[in-house]
Amino acid sequence: MPPAARTSKPRARTYDPARTRAALAAQAELLRGAVHRLCAGPDAAARLDGPTGLGSWRVRELVAHLGSVFDSLSGNLGLDAGPGEPLSPTDWVAATRSGAPAIADHAEEQAAGAYGGPPAELAAALDASVDRALRLLAEEHAPGLRIPIRFGPMLLSDYLVTRLVETVVHGDDLAAALGTDLPHDRQALAAATRLLADALAAQAPGGAVELRIPPFAVVQCVAGPRHTRGTPPNVVETSPLVWIRLATGRRSWAEAVDVAELTASGERSDLSPLLPVMG
Repeated sequence: MPPAARTSKPRARTYDPARTRAALAAQAELLRGAVHRLCAGPDAAARLDGPTGLGSWRVRELVAHLGSVFDSLSGNLGLDAGPGEPLSPTDWVAATRSGAPAIADHAEEQAAGAYGGPPAELAAALDASVDRALRLLAEEHAPGLRIPIRFGPMLLSDYLVTRLVETVVHGDDLAAALGTDLPHDRQALAAATRLLADALAAQAPGGAVELRIPPFAVVQCVAGPRHTRGTPPNVVETSPLVWIRLATGRRSWAEAVDVAELTASGERSDLSPLLPVMG
């Protein structure tokens, strides 16, 4: 009788802090530019009140949330992180679902407050948040610096990676809501893709399925016999943005299959019961 297949926790991926800071700074400027173009248009007020497909959020709430993503850096830095093992980036992904109601409430409060004015004032509010974050990113911080976040203590270097996920995911949301193209910094897109792929591997550990997201990530997941050589029997392949949309519930598995945005081969390759990995 062959030995039972073993599942093990995937090895944690590491991210270069300097590249992470540079990617977040670049992504911040891309988002700032998109919001300025929106707010400079003759129909800006109406477009800010337009839907996003994210529950009750209008574009205004979405921009307010992006501001909060940057404010969380300057707001948490210097606070006591408290005891306990720091959360990993994949821990953060798993925890986001529990924080969704509070995050939504905060965005709505911001949209009625600092982001509640006319378009020019909204753009200025985002500018202030981005500028504070850029000043922080330009500073040097101790490698082991911990900060408190909603879910517990976290290394600042790891928290910056989560900000890349937020800015890529919600930048894509903004582009979809406005019906425009919004480019992403390549390193930011790579980090978001890899972290969400690693989160799937952490939530469904194993080696029965190989998920390929060229050119950024390949992970094995799902309990079962581990593939070691040749062509894997169960393979899923898709592009970075499609994977990010699947992993965050913006696109369903069936929709992606119907329009040939992914390929899935093998009897165990249907990952739909494991999606989304991030709430």
